[in-house]
Parts: sequence; C-alpha cells; structure tokens
Amino acid sequence: NQVTYPLATTMLSVPGAKTVRGYSFFGDSFVYVLFEDGTDLYWARSRVLEYLNQVQSRLPAAAKPSLGPDATGVGWVYEYALVDRTGRHDLSQLRSLQDWFLRYELKTLPGVAEVAAIGGFVRQYQVQVDPNRLRTFNLPISKVIEAVRAGNNDVGGRLVEMTGAEYMVRGRGYAKSADDIGNIVLARNPNGVPVRVRDVGQVTLGPDLRRGVSDLDGTGDTVAGIVVMRQGENALKVIERVKQRLKELEPSLPAGVKVVTTYDRSDLILRSIDNLTHTLLEELAIVS
Repeated sequence: NQVTYPLATTMLSVPGAKTVRGYSFFGDSFVYVLFEDGTDLYWARSRVLEYLNQVQSRLPAAAKPSLGPDATGVGWVYEYALVDRTGRHDLSQLRSLQDWFLRYELKTLPGVAEVAAIGGFVRQYQVQVDPNRLRTFNLPISKVIEAVRAGNNDVGGRLVEMTGAEYMVRGRGYAKSADDIGNIVLARNPNGVPVRVRDVGQVTLGPDLRRGVSDLDGTGDTVAGIVVMRQGENALKVIERVKQRLKELEPSLPAGVKVVTTYDRSDLILRSIDNLTHTLLEELAIVS
C-alpha cells in the first residue's frame, strides 16, 4: 500500500486519464491507467513517465517503478516451450537459454513488444552465511552484503603516460564463478590475514525463488516463452516472423533441445479469414 497509494493518487492527474486502478500483491504493485478513447498510446506512455518521475520521492527507497510493455491485453499471440527429451539439460539451463539467447533474438523482430519467460529455474550465486563464523570474526551480515556488492564490479582509473603514449588503467573485477565470490575480502584480522567470504559461509550456484511453474502435456515442469505483440501491429505477420526466426535459430540450439509450439493464434486468424471468405461468396451467390 505504501507503493500503490502514492502511484494511484499521482496518476489521477495525468492528462486524459479516465480511470486509475491500483492492485497490491505480496512484493508487487500494479497500477492501471485507463485513458479516453482515441488517445495515442505513446503520448499516454510519455505522460505516465513524467508523473512517475514526480512520485519517485514519495516511494520507499527499495521501490523501483517501471512502465509495462507497449502492448494490449490481446497481445499474447504466440507461445512456445523448450523441451529436452534426452535429459542432457536441466530446467535451469533451459531457462538460461530462454533468458539469454532466444528472448533477445525474438525481441529484435518488428512488432514484438516483449518476450516473457515462465517456468524453470533462474540461476543465481547464493552466499550461505554461517552465523557462528560471523560471530567468530566479529562481522555483521551487512558487511558481507556490502563486500559482495562492491567486489563484483569493474572500476576505471586514470591514464599512465609511457613513451609518448597514454594507457588507460582499468580494474576488472566481475565475478565469473563461485570461487571468485568466495575470494572477496571482508576484513583483516589483527595479524593482517584477510577474512574472505568463503571463511564465513559457502558460495553455491542455486535457483532463485519461484513464483509459478509451467507444465507441458502433464509431463512435468518445462520452460516456456510468451511473445507479446506491440499494439497496432498485424498479428499474422508478427507470428510469421517469430516462427521464421525460431526456424533459423534451431541449428544454434544445444543438442537435444527443441522448440515446441504450444499456442499459435495464426491458426485462428486463418480459419476466421477462410470462414469469412466462404460466407461472403455464399452471400454473393445468393444476391446474384
């Protein structure tokens, strides 16, 4: 409510707004701004962004408002699932393939507003701190959080002039494995020996907390992607572009991984056009 109320009351004064609806959930807040008929979508989005900047100071520090995709409620035009019948890839690997490969390739297509992912496990590095070890080294948990946040970062320095040339100094500190995070220094003991993250806990690769699951034909959990069409686009052409790109990307997928279509609105569109054409021909014949 500390997020939904300030947002909803601020959006009431957006030009052209007819209705504002706020919904509060556990960890999430959704605010819907309904505009008058005929309002240009991108003009409305720019107005909402202006008022989001105004309300930022009234929100809690951890609240980060963002604008939804430029799509409508009927923009869900295509859905697919990633399956591996061979069992070589687990759900976390399939989800990473969806998030870091297929999603970006499909978002470049004209008419695609968003590619949402459901199911699977989002992989993340997890630091499992032992409270007894923290007490031994007299370190608070906040010190671990600050050190991990600061230790996974690239930093830039100044220039070094050598033999008439300038060389830029850069510190490369991005963590690429669990061992890199475990080697981050937290503090030093009286003898000057560094206390590292691995000394106060374990660093493992695990799944993020899931808020839902996806099942395919009753065979168990799966990873799926939802293609959302941008408002005003031709759904049939967008679906054709998506299917063509997926066909082009199929050789690039790992061995055993297949893309299975689970929802395709083009079949409904083509059958509707065929039915309309057939009915019009009948009516023309009757009138003639």
